[in-house]
Amino acid sequence: MFSLTVRDRFMVAHSFTGEVFGPAQRLHGATFVVEATFRRVELDGDGLVVDIGVASQVLRAVLAQVEYRNLDDVEEFAGQNTSTEFLCRWIADRLSVDLGPAVTGLAGITVLLRESDVAWAAYEKEL
Repeated sequence: MFSLTVRDRFMVAHSFTGEVFGPAQRLHGATFVVEATFRRVELDGDGLVVDIGVASQVLRAVLAQVEYRNLDDVEEFAGQNTSTEFLCRWIADRLSVDLGPAVTGLAGITVLLRESDVAWAAYEKEL
């Protein structure tokens, strides 16, 4: 299995509902580092997993939809705790759609979202 990873970052504000979140129930900011890994069983005709420029541009475009926003105000996320895990799946789902024809032949996308240098979550989407 071949893989290619691109990295970017984004900043948001959000709050959570539920005692399990403790002080994070209050509005707070977060700066995430995101790594999107694209997997392919065999390389394409150009010897690539996916064009690194296209992957970087599409990831940036996906993140731009939420960057510097209060996620509590994003209608698409209404009623959701926008946890790190939730955001991993949302990014993977958006990438799988927004990559368009570049998604052809990919076996999967893994999105890893780092909250800090000691905590992160990931979501693996099979294609």
